Amino acid sequence: MINELMILAEATPEEGGEHQPPNPLLPQWYDITWSLVAFAVVLFVFWKFVIPKYKQVLEQRREAIEGGIERAEAAQAEAAASLKAYREQLAGAREEAAGIREEARNQGTQIIADLKAQATAESERIIANGHTQLDAQRQQVVSELRGDLGKMSVDLAEKLVGASLQDDVKQAGTVDRFLAELDDAASAK
Repeated sequence: MINELMILAEATPEEGGEHQPPNPLLPQWYDITWSLVAFAVVLFVFWKFVIPKYKQVLEQRREAIEGGIERAEAAQAEAAASLKAYREQLAGAREEAAGIREEARNQGTQIIADLKAQATAESERIIANGHTQLDAQRQQVVSELRGDLGKMSVDLAEKLVGASLQDDVKQAGTVDRFLAELDDAASAK
């Protein structure tokens, strides 16, 4: 480009009044005028239609972003509240579980104590029944032995005395006297 300018400068006649070719770096006045009119129309269209629409879109985006931030903050606050409630509920459940375990232990201890008391009572009842049965059996054995011993003693006395002791009254008196003597002999020892 510099070479072309140099060639043009050499080709132009020296100041002799002849018309000089236009400088390509300086535009003509009508080019500047029409360029300014076109620029003003484009500027007017931008100013009247594009910039307001652009501002509207920017405002909508700003509102959407701020609304999104507000919704996110609200959601975050709600999530924090839910987490706090969940933790409180979990702590309550743990306390309730501990209470239930403690109550179960206490009930288990109570049940064991009740069963031991029932077993002891049953054991004592069985022992008392056993003692009662033993006393009844002893009384029965003593009665049988008295009868047998009385009969034997009467038979023995008849053999020794040689007389009949068939009379029931005499026999009962002899048996009672003999048993009394045996009791006295047993107590003396």
